Amino acid sequence: MEKNIDFLGTGWSFPPAFNIVARNVEMVSDVTDIGQSLNILLSTTLGERVMQPEYGCNLAAYLFESLNTSVIGYIKDRVQNAILFYEPRISVEKITVTPDNSPELLEGRFTISIEYVIPETNSRFNYVYNYYENEALGSV
Repeated sequence: MEKNIDFLGTGWSFPPAFNIVARNVEMVSDVTDIGQSLNILLSTTLGERVMQPEYGCNLAAYLFESLNTSVIGYIKDRVQNAILFYEPRISVEKITVTPDNSPELLEGRFTISIEYVIPETNSRFNYVYNYYENEALGSV
């Protein structure tokens, strides 16, 4: 039985790029499209999209929180729910957030690792999202 690869979709590249010669927008598809979609979803603050105020993950709310077990649980829950509602092409297997005692935490960042399966193709992937404290300050 042949799997329907069209289910994975095609969309604009992010950030949007334009091909001057062909006079069109650069497109991405399949696994690349899913990865960019996850990046957009995790980078978007709740209320940022006018027509979809519930879209996003709102990780900025945890920017100055102590990254303890409770906060890690909240972050995992936010990420899980955002993916559940806004990225139906994947099934999340595991979400890992950088733990308390990591040297990365001292540098003002935490990492979210998402292990997921694309049910349509039964392919497994890992997506890593780095959240930097400097992003909120505009001094990357």
